[in-house]
Amino acid sequence: MAHTSREKRKQERFTRMNRLEEELRSRGFVLVAGLDEAGRGPLAGPVYAAAVILKAEDPIWGLNDSKKLSPQVREALASEIKNRAVAWAIVSRNAEYIDRHNILEATRSAMEEALSLLQPPPDFALLDAMRLGNFPPDRQRSIVKGDATSNAIAAASILAKTARDSEMLAWDEQYPAYGFAAHKGYGTAAHYEALDANGPCPLHRTSFLRSWFEKNENYGGKK
Repeated sequence: MAHTSREKRKQERFTRMNRLEEELRSRGFVLVAGLDEAGRGPLAGPVYAAAVILKAEDPIWGLNDSKKLSPQVREALASEIKNRAVAWAIVSRNAEYIDRHNILEATRSAMEEALSLLQPPPDFALLDAMRLGNFPPDRQRSIVKGDATSNAIAAASILAKTARDSEMLAWDEQYPAYGFAAHKGYGTAAHYEALDANGPCPLHRTSFLRSWFEKNENYGGKK
């Protein structure tokens, strides 16, 4: 009974989060892409963006804001999305790019590239609180908390999050002193303690560490 109730809730959420896509398809926009990012806030590591076009006739139950899903559920859904979507693309920008251009432009650049890689190209783009310069303004919509509003955006958030987490796990093996496997580069107390003990590594975003550098003014630079 509990399993049936859980599945029913997934289907109800999918239906609720499918209203935007259905509205757009009724207006003739057949291929609706969702875009989202992961990693705008961390002190270290890349920012990731993903773009996804879902099949209208092949619903993937359980889609949701990636932050509300367990790692195991995210990984399972990411595999389903890659196998069943019309098209998908994942793009990242590293810490050096973020420091050179700022995090907003790095995120926008990654999203624009991800959107351009979709084949077939989308008719319309739904974005989580972002506007893109390489797509017609009248064929894109920016939605606050879009990953909890649109299935396509939720799917993109899952792909971006799982891809970024996978990279941070790999970096943890190269820089084990920082605990990247645990906090994925976010500014936790343990991360700041590791910074105080070791200084930044090449993965850190210098532009995000201004207050740390001010407190450690005698520090000479990244390792």
